[in-house]
Amino acid sequence: MTREELAQHDGREGRRAYVAVNGKIYDFTGSDRWQAGDHLGRHRAGEDLTEALLKAPHVRAVVERFPVVALLEEVAPQPAAGGMEKRLAVAGAALLALLLVLWLLR
Repeated sequence: MTREELAQHDGREGRRAYVAVNGKIYDFTGSDRWQAGDHLGRHRAGEDLTEALLKAPHVRAVVERFPVVALLEEVAPQPAAGGMEKRLAVAGAALLALLLVLWLLR
């Protein structure tokens, strides 16, 4: 399931409440603590809460009691357009700065 598809399962208006944690998507729809896709006013369904779980007062085992309904598809990051050109420009500027410092110290 993509992040876009996950976002559609926000628990509102009768939709299921899905949450991603560590690449797995859990169905929290039946949980009393996830009414209308809201978890105690702190978190929303339809999101990846992997980082938030690190600060949660409960252990991951609480999450793992819920059914896994899918895996979160991770899209590989694409290199920025002109990435090589930018790196060469930075390297060139650093070289010029080094040459200037060496010239000033002679």
